[in-house]
Amino acid sequence: MKDKLKQWVAKLSGFTGEVRVEMIKSTWPTRSELVESTIVVVFTVAMLSLFVGLSDAVIINLVRLLLR
Repeated sequence: MKDKLKQWVAKLSGFTGEVRVEMIKSTWPTRSELVESTIVVVFTVAMLSLFVGLSDAVIINLVRLLLR
């Protein structure tokens, strides 16, 4: 049982070391890039929400007309 625990701790330690190395390699966006990306995401979500909402309203009204 102790051997399994030691192996698990060794694997976890190796994994966290690899994560640390990869985090150092990665490049982070600048503040302006982050703001631009955020604006694009918010705009896209708003447009998609509007499309889904309008599509839902149209489909509901079509079903109501068909069921009369």
